[in-house]
Amino acid sequence: MKNFMDQHFLLDTKTAIKLYDKAAAEAPIFDFHCHLDPKEVWENKSYENITQIWLGGDHYKWRTMRMHGIGERYITGDASDWEKFEKWAETVPHLIGNPVYHWTHLELKIFFGIDKVLSPETAREIWEECNKKLQNPEFSARGLIERSNVKFIGTTDDPISTLEYHQLLKNDETFNTMIAPTFRPDGALFIERPTFTIWLEKLADVSGIKTDSLDGFLAALKQRVEYFHENGGRASDHDIQKMEYVETTKQEVEAIFNKRVSDEQLSNKELTAYRIFLLKELGKMYAEKQWVMQLHMGAMRNNNTRMKELLGTDVGFDSVGEANMAEGLSRFLDALDQEKALPRTVLFNLNQKDNVVLAGMMGNFYEEGVPGKVQLGSGWWFVDHIDGMERQMKDFANVGVLSHFIGMLTDSRSFLSYARHDYFRRILCNILGDWVEKGLAPNDMNHMEKMVRNICYDNAEQFFLKR
Repeated sequence: MKNFMDQHFLLDTKTAIKLYDKAAAEAPIFDFHCHLDPKEVWENKSYENITQIWLGGDHYKWRTMRMHGIGERYITGDASDWEKFEKWAETVPHLIGNPVYHWTHLELKIFFGIDKVLSPETAREIWEECNKKLQNPEFSARGLIERSNVKFIGTTDDPISTLEYHQLLKNDETFNTMIAPTFRPDGALFIERPTFTIWLEKLADVSGIKTDSLDGFLAALKQRVEYFHENGGRASDHDIQKMEYVETTKQEVEAIFNKRVSDEQLSNKELTAYRIFLLKELGKMYAEKQWVMQLHMGAMRNNNTRMKELLGTDVGFDSVGEANMAEGLSRFLDALDQEKALPRTVLFNLNQKDNVVLAGMMGNFYEEGVPGKVQLGSGWWFVDHIDGMERQMKDFANVGVLSHFIGMLTDSRSFLSYARHDYFRRILCNILGDWVEKGLAPNDMNHMEKMVRNICYDNAEQFFLKR
């Protein structure tokens, strides 16, 4: 029987242990998608206590606390930081089987050197030990990035952002991690939102281009793509709740855009036509810049109206939707490919049933000299657990070329979430080690170690920073 989360955690064979120790453990991190705030990195934010760095903004933890029956006052409310931590410690023992249980203890172990299991009995001791260590420079935002050996961070940024903190960080010779903005044009795509006209005005202000016509709007977006590129941007990201495709013309979309600018109501059919048209136009812009296009598909957002009105969005009330993506996605990618304007693309799904749909889609589109031009993204959000990651990688391997996989990302707002890369790497090594020991892969450690290093870091670096 193994001890809980010992040095061989998740590594079931001798070959898995060798692969992890020799190829994965010390590999740098290429975190190509996250929600860290570059301002906090520039200011080198430090934290008074573990609650601030651990529970602030972490909707994964918030959801489990709510499901345990903890009152909102102790989650996003006005309770003290100690009271919130105490309620989290009360929740944790009940989370066995949930990846948050493992992440919690990995973070304690990797960053704080704490092997104790968090519980009401150990809460005060762990609270005091963590808070004492948080006063040291290596626990600041930059300190945690450097300790985690992170070479690249892709933040998530609105096209209207000035990117001032990206610029400051780029010119800071004392900080070696590359922090690049990622173009996230939700404000442009979700035209039905009440905030659209305000966002449109802001787009006009930052771009210097009038946005009261479709041509002006597209020109302003293209100017922002150029601006992001000048400031290190090499990727976009899109929230695609449903991937629907319809044939439409620019003239039809122009009429739809004008209706919205005039504050007229749009039908679902019009919204679909507008969105797919704009996605295609954006895809062409990305291809021109040799960017990567990331599509996060299938989230069903803001399911609890009462809590949305009380707390706002992105606070833990989203869930898995039915993206019904196969035909729409194929036609969308094909439309860009026909114009030789399909950028390198990463497809993320939130429902495991879509793994093979997207893995199969990878092989339909290619470019000479570009290994794995269309990628199946790692297990995301509701599937970034042991079963989800294993299934994603095995489905990827079954119908694709796993050695070209670009690997893990944090998709997080926390500087402690780099422990998730270690979690992923252990699972990867365990899969490959099992294949070797079962005779399903050759016992060629040089080759297998290279495959691990590629998936952990090298593939992503080449995929996102290819010139």
